[in-house]
Amino acid sequence: MSLTVTVRYFAAAREKAQKSQERVTLPDGATVKTLLDTLFAKSPALASLSKSLRVAVDEEFAPPETPLAEGVEVALIPPVAGGTAGLFRVVDRPLQVAEVIDAVSGPTQGGLVTFSGAVRRISKGQTVDHLEYEAFPPMAEKQMAKIAAEAAERWPGVQVAIVHRVGRLEIGELAVVIAASAPHRKEAFLACEYAIDRLKQDVPIWKKETTTDGAVWVGLGP
Repeated sequence: MSLTVTVRYFAAAREKAQKSQERVTLPDGATVKTLLDTLFAKSPALASLSKSLRVAVDEEFAPPETPLAEGVEVALIPPVAGGTAGLFRVVDRPLQVAEVIDAVSGPTQGGLVTFSGAVRRISKGQTVDHLEYEAFPPMAEKQMAKIAAEAAERWPGVQVAIVHRVGRLEIGELAVVIAASAPHRKEAFLACEYAIDRLKQDVPIWKKETTTDGAVWVGLGP
């Protein structure tokens, strides 16, 4: 058994693949990862973008484990902001710290610092049941890339990656992971701190906190 999907390429992905669209036949039960492995095996040039590509299935962003069905359209989408290394995503799945670290790792980067923000049980003296995050993803991802570019301008050689989760998060689950790398540790520390501070200022992501006393959008409370 097999299935056939339509693959569309955009921007740098289109140039690397040297085509804008093709139909690809895969084994039954194939996932997004199966498709990517197949495409990268055929095109080493396309594989060079593997750490920065996002995948959309029928116009919805999809993680690697997403199953594919007959006739779906899959889009390979490079980062929306050029000129900055890294990974900038808003996702509705559990976060993987290794994914963010991989996006900024390299032979020139001697220092690597990460920040992971988790849902805590107590907030301002209240017992938290859960959090809900909402975002404007296209703008949020562009702002993340802008923050990374600002950091690279302040500290040459710095690379930053930011992934933020949306939806309902339970106690202990990660809401955001930031990784910053640099040739030396000092700049990596400074860039990571800068990124989380700027994220809280300008990136359109909102948090609704549900406690034993009710629910409130953080920042709009009394």
